[in-house]
Amino acid sequence: MQKSLDEKLARIVANPSCNDFILADAKDADMAFGISAPGIKDKNAPEHQRYRTIEQFRVQIREIVEQRLVDIMLMSASTSDILSVRERIFDKSPITPAIRANDTTDIWLAGSQANYGSQPSLPFRTAILDEVMDIGSAPIFGMNRAQVNLGLYSITFNNDATFDRASLEAYRVFREEARQKDFRHFLEVFVPNAPVKPVADVPRFVNDSIARLLAGAGVSTRPIFLKIPYFGPEALEQLVGYDSSVVVGILGGSAGTTFDAFQMLWEAKKHGAHAALFGRKINTSDHQLSFVKYLRRLADGEIEPGDAVRAYHADLDKLKIRPTRSLADDMATTIAV
Repeated sequence: MQKSLDEKLARIVANPSCNDFILADAKDADMAFGISAPGIKDKNAPEHQRYRTIEQFRVQIREIVEQRLVDIMLMSASTSDILSVRERIFDKSPITPAIRANDTTDIWLAGSQANYGSQPSLPFRTAILDEVMDIGSAPIFGMNRAQVNLGLYSITFNNDATFDRASLEAYRVFREEARQKDFRHFLEVFVPNAPVKPVADVPRFVNDSIARLLAGAGVSTRPIFLKIPYFGPEALEQLVGYDSSVVVGILGGSAGTTFDAFQMLWEAKKHGAHAALFGRKINTSDHQLSFVKYLRRLADGEIEPGDAVRAYHADLDKLKIRPTRSLADDMATTIAV
């Protein structure tokens, strides 16, 4: 089946001012959070019984894939192996499966004991491309690509020549392998997690780092789009305006209120973004399918943030789901750009 991602990318590259918007659900949290990754099942339960199981987490992925509103489903290699390769739930779906292709040390968040986030990021890859692409069983005729041929690669610059060179070298090695295997990727660039020297203007530092990184990559090894923190209109417009051939997207970040999520997507699109990847915001919502429904409507320009929050709460009421926050509290802005 033709994938909506491919159709939208073609139209965006041909006309950067078009209305198309790529929406991704990030269900790769088990690469970062471990036991708590599937989300809270019962906040009042004892610690060891509080969270969903990984099997329950995958049920939610199947439901969102069946809904057909996102363009990309991002998963860990282990989840993709079950859903993409063994169950093949994407064969007749317009949604493109993707895996987290690397796991830099700054995303290792093992409960309250881990301190990886306070140390400068180091490049690392757990995933093996041959394994996630299921090269051994890929059909000879019919499909031109393996079942899974898209991954997220993340990189964190920390204003230190030694650490940042190591990150760039690891990315170059990945790009070489990905080109040989016809494996596409989108690139996530985080804020400095533990800068060795202070960074006075983080948005400009990230934008400059991206421009410098892409300057050394030819068309065949470039990311198909970028995923960066939303720093506000000016920083986004600066990056979008620098090179119109680069498709820029935002990452969702921490949970916040429903209005936080909806406003961020709506505002980013207004200032030139053509993609958004939401993970925690979807996973912590009171009803994921309804939440995704309004993300899609916002991405397509069918509704504005305030109206979307009110409609979302009306859906919760119809479903007899008691919301975590009242409508008034959920309309508040709690996350600063």
